[in-house]
Amino acid sequence: MADNKKTEKKAEKADGDKADKKPAKAAPKKAGASKKGTSKAAPKGHVAKAADEAAPTVPRLLARYRTDIGKAMMQEFGYANVSQVPTLTKMTLNFGLGEATTDPNIVKSAVSELSDITGQRAVATKAKKAIANFKLRAGLPIGAMVTLRGRRMWEFLDRLFNVAMPRIRDFKGTSTKAFDGRGNYTLGLRDQSLFLELSYERIGKLKGMNITFTTTAKTDAEGRALLRHLGMPFRPDSTAQAA
Repeated sequence: MADNKKTEKKAEKADGDKADKKPAKAAPKKAGASKKGTSKAAPKGHVAKAADEAAPTVPRLLARYRTDIGKAMMQEFGYANVSQVPTLTKMTLNFGLGEATTDPNIVKSAVSELSDITGQRAVATKAKKAIANFKLRAGLPIGAMVTLRGRRMWEFLDRLFNVAMPRIRDFKGTSTKAFDGRGNYTLGLRDQSLFLELSYERIGKLKGMNITFTTTAKTDAEGRALLRHLGMPFRPDSTAQAA
């Protein structure tokens, strides 16, 4: 009996030694992993497609200015090169709020509405001088304004000409008499409800708005032609008189 137990122990020890000598199985490789343990690079086509999707698109009105409007202006005024063609540099929108002397909350609502309309943070404008007859103190917030440049300017201009202004009731066109003599133009709107970014429930009081177009034109004729090509709906009678 003792000999049998010794024999069984030797056999178990031999089996354990064989098991220790067997090499361990390698862990399965993860899908998509390279030999060095790093993930495979994406195909070049996918990288190019992702880059195209991330790149911002050119605003529609700016693209038309570069392709069509510039050529039309060169033919109309006989410019020698493209750099002479006038362009739009900035747009300034502002609310003038005379009621702010008695109701300070109207300035806060104007800043909020102007920010929603343009997609850019507006600021409150303050009085520079004190006028006792109007109960106006220096430094009192009395309006709201925002200045647009670049991409936001072109996108807002497109919405203004093609969405907001066609909603004006009994609209017969804009006047050409609002130029300043250097190709800059100021447009007046009676209320802000023309813009779809604002809901009627949110508008507490209708406010008049001024929009100033600053251009690189040297004369009013060049500035008028630029805005007309961009889509400004001038009245036909006023255009004929101005020409």
